[in-house]
Amino acid sequence: MKFAIRKMTLEDIPVVIDLDRKSFSLPWPERSFRFEVTDNPASRCWVAEVNGRVVGMIVVWLIVDEAHVATLATHPDFRRQGIAQGLLSHALRHMIDEGARSSFLEVRESNLAAQDMYRKFGYEETGRRRRYYKDNDEDAILMNLDSLTAERLIVEDGRSTLGKEEQNER
Repeated sequence: MKFAIRKMTLEDIPVVIDLDRKSFSLPWPERSFRFEVTDNPASRCWVAEVNGRVVGMIVVWLIVDEAHVATLATHPDFRRQGIAQGLLSHALRHMIDEGARSSFLEVRESNLAAQDMYRKFGYEETGRRRRYYKDNDEDAILMNLDSLTAERLIVEDGRSTLGKEEQNER
C-alpha cells in the first residue's frame, strides 16, 4: 500500500484523537497531542496518509541519546499493511540523525502483533511494568533497541536493510 509520511500538525489532531480512541482503551487527551505538537521540545510527531487521509501516527521523544516511542497507532482498516512499520522506520531514522543511539518503548502484553513488529527492528524484551495499564491491570512489556543504527532499520516499504547474513540469523 502506498502511503506518505509527514509531520503532524495542529490541524491533524481531531483525526489523530479519533485514531487514538479506535486503537487504545486508554487514549491520550487532546491537550496531550497539542502539547506534543506545539510545546514539548523532546517530541517528534508524524502521521501517515493514504490518499490524503490520516491513517497512522507516531510520537517519539528524544531524551538525550535515546528515542522513546511514546505512541504508535494505525487505523483499524489499514492495519497489517506496513504503515506502522513505515512510521517507526521513518521516526527512528530521524532520531538517528538527531543523535539517538538507542530506543525503548512499552507495549501491552496482549499486543503480540506490535511486539512482533518491534522484534523485526531488533527490539528485545528487557522487563515488565506490572499492572501498568489501569483499564485492565495488564502488564507493559519493556522493549529496548540498544544499538540504533540506520543499517538495522527496516525500510519504509517493508524490506529489511539487514544484510543477508544478518537476516538469516534472526
